[in-house]
Amino acid sequence: QVQLAESGGGSVESGGSLTLSCAVSRSAGSGVCMGWLRQSPGKEREGVAVIDGDGSTSYADSVKGRFTISQDTVTSTLYLQMNSLKAEDTAMYYCAADFCVPHKATVTRLAPRAWSAFFGTWGQGTQVTVSS
Repeated sequence: QVQLAESGGGSVESGGSLTLSCAVSRSAGSGVCMGWLRQSPGKEREGVAVIDGDGSTSYADSVKGRFTISQDTVTSTLYLQMNSLKAEDTAMYYCAADFCVPHKATVTRLAPRAWSAFFGTWGQGTQVTVSS
């Protein structure tokens, strides 16, 4: 089973940028879907962005046009480039992974509210705090 380790969180002012990274313990290959999810105090965990077995991506409406998910195809390291950050983006951000069909869309066919239940492997999280 792969292990995930997030990094890159921190404090930033509204309008600023951060890039999160998720190191994978071993190359996941093409048969693994990965994603970023976040949780604020008192709220349920919510999907942010996912990348599928065919490389396709999907985003929650709240981050479309501001966040970009990408993956290094050699190391499987997952990234989340976050621009134009808002106070409401403040949360613990988690990297997640699970097996999916290689070269086919799987998790991107689900609504963002279903992403949390899809993933079976999770990192410890990295805190992002955006001050207004």
